Amino acid sequence: MPPPLTRSTTTIILLLLSTTSATIINQYPYQEQDCTNKWIFIRQLPPRFNVDLLTNCSSYPLFNNFCPYLPNHGLGHKTHNKTHSWFRTDPLMLEVIFHHRMLEYPCLTTNPNLATAIYVPYYGGLDSLKYLYGPEVNNSFRHGQDLYHYLSKKDSPDIWDKYMGHDHFLVLSRSAWDFNQPEGNDPPGFGTSFLELPEFYNVTALTSEARAYPWQERAIPYPTSFHPPSLHFLHSWINRVKRSKRSTLMMFAAGGGISANPNIRRSIRLECENVTQLSDEGSGYSNLCEFVDCSNGVCEHDPLKFMRPMLQASFCLQPPGETPTRRSTFDSIIAGCIPVFFEDLTARKQYGWHLPEDQYHEFSVFIPKEEVVFKGLQIVDVLQSIPTNQVRRMRERVIEMLPRVIYRRHGSSLGLKETQDAFDIAVEGTLQRIKSRLDEVASQ
Repeated sequence: MPPPLTRSTTTIILLLLSTTSATIINQYPYQEQDCTNKWIFIRQLPPRFNVDLLTNCSSYPLFNNFCPYLPNHGLGHKTHNKTHSWFRTDPLMLEVIFHHRMLEYPCLTTNPNLATAIYVPYYGGLDSLKYLYGPEVNNSFRHGQDLYHYLSKKDSPDIWDKYMGHDHFLVLSRSAWDFNQPEGNDPPGFGTSFLELPEFYNVTALTSEARAYPWQERAIPYPTSFHPPSLHFLHSWINRVKRSKRSTLMMFAAGGGISANPNIRRSIRLECENVTQLSDEGSGYSNLCEFVDCSNGVCEHDPLKFMRPMLQASFCLQPPGETPTRRSTFDSIIAGCIPVFFEDLTARKQYGWHLPEDQYHEFSVFIPKEEVVFKGLQIVDVLQSIPTNQVRRMRERVIEMLPRVIYRRHGSSLGLKETQDAFDIAVEGTLQRIKSRLDEVASQ
């Protein structure tokens, strides 16, 4: 178990996140930075919209106590004392991680009129907990109303009114499906109405998982446990990935799959249990399938449980769960394990900035889940039919994608800052999206 979060740790987090952007710029200088069309202004929100939510980290017993995952600016505790890059990171901390990285962004401005985009440091995923699991569970339609009132009425409303929110963006550390409850639902289902509020229709929302149709949503990678502080540690890991012996054809790390009803996870578990008993002569693998049971969240904050098997496998199976996407997709890329998808919404229709949609055939395999569940297609047969040279090329491509899906550690050395990571790509995509939208609005 990770050590508990101390009062002093909480105090440090709050102090750092409340530090002004100007101070952060002085601490992390960028030389000769061209900020044309890259200037970002950060809205100054009252603590109740962000840092105060961290002090209530143990207030949602039906959810969990997320206090242990706040240290290191949301990266969590180190997995072991000697590591520089591996942390027990919780996906819910994406908002905190992103906020701190924004404070290091080189093109911050204190003049909103010069900004291409306006960042709203609102911890919407954390704030949603009181509506999903806390005392406001019957008032989920109210989620976001206080924030809108503050942005548009109380704090410099001219900033909002200039483009009616078209230039604003924020990060939500949950699936967009958790924020799509229609306002009039009675009784309310699971979720809040944040993304259904007309007032926020113009705001760009970066989420862990986006829906296919709304304009304002864009999916960005889940944070993994790997956050290198320098190029040395990034390259050291990449070299380990390249040297790793792939003795397992495919592996599956997940919970579930025990239902009697036909579904893709059940089919994978059954095939994995049966195929390991078959003869494997001539395949080049000592093991055809390895299953890592991650039931009850035992893998979520312990990357050692699944990272070693991923390093030893050629293919990592990524079926959908309660929602289409999986953090495991990005864990497998970090391990150089070729992801195998079973529906497009798992990744192909989600992470276009980080994993270009037209390149998926270069670094992943797609097998329609209906073919496996209802027509008896064996996943092993599909993967074994892929020529060895093609597998090698796909793995090389996965490793090339690796830096694009990690969130490097805050305060990284300058060399690593020159390599775009998931944060950099998300900000660049957001700036282009907002500029394009503003041009479109201006032409109407």
